[in-house]
Amino acid sequence: MFLTVLIPTYNRADILEKCLFALEKQNYLADDFEVVVVNDGSTDRTEEVLQASLDRGLLRLSWFYQRNSGQGVARNRGLKQARGDVILFLGDDIIPHPNLLREHVRVHEVYADLEVAVLGMIDWHPDLELNEYMNWMVNGSSILGRFGGHQFAYEKLKRGENPDYNFFYTSNLSLKRDFLGEAPFDEQFDRYGWEDIDLGYRLEKGKGMKLIFNEQAVGYHYHPMEESDLARRMELIGQSVHLIHRKHPELRKVPLFWKKFIFFILGSQMMLFGIRFLNKVFGNRFKALYYYALSKKYFLKGLKTGIIYKNI
Repeated sequence: MFLTVLIPTYNRADILEKCLFALEKQNYLADDFEVVVVNDGSTDRTEEVLQASLDRGLLRLSWFYQRNSGQGVARNRGLKQARGDVILFLGDDIIPHPNLLREHVRVHEVYADLEVAVLGMIDWHPDLELNEYMNWMVNGSSILGRFGGHQFAYEKLKRGENPDYNFFYTSNLSLKRDFLGEAPFDEQFDRYGWEDIDLGYRLEKGKGMKLIFNEQAVGYHYHPMEESDLARRMELIGQSVHLIHRKHPELRKVPLFWKKFIFFILGSQMMLFGIRFLNKVFGNRFKALYYYALSKKYFLKGLKTGIIYKNI
């Protein structure tokens, strides 16, 4: 089974270099996979890193440059060049475990049905020093067991459970090429967020996608994060949510009035001050609540500034 590893990248040359080194050390025959990188308008030394990997000659590597257009456009372009029977979407900040490719292919060989897709596991890279914010970002159940961070939420998956479209994490996910189609990502999503959820939902609802979680297909997230990153991230998510709501109103991704009001109260200066005070008194016991409230403040800001999406 021939595999294509598809990586869109933008200004992450140092991490991309680590990713490529790890792909060179996979426990999978080098002749049985290719790596396609789409450089989405990087201005750092990405081209140098790609050329160095090509010179080492350990990967079937090809890459393409496009002006900065977003991950959806980049992945669609990469798919047009891909030759694999299976496409593995990998983030440019993911360092694959040596068995990652083998584990993806193994599940596809066991479940040969066209509609079967494989979700790999993502964990923080062991070299990173984790802070409270990073831990919150990958815990979608930190508030009342239901709400939390916005990066990954693997803790919600029970052993043997098949994930739904909400877990369509394109940082470590593989599908059969014939199932995907020629240009599956909606290129209207030109800002951060929702293009993967949109595709996952369409594949599940319209084509019967069955997502299988393989926790042995491990990728390590090499991306330090700070609380200061939250504002831009959540504002972009708030801006983009209008587009997915227009496409799939039944998902109710734009909150109703009562939910917006709750978010407004949570993200108010008075509430944030009160939560910070409680954290000082009780030793950061309410830190997760603080991050969640802050995220809703920025989400509402993005929701307001992204209103143009309603008329696209």
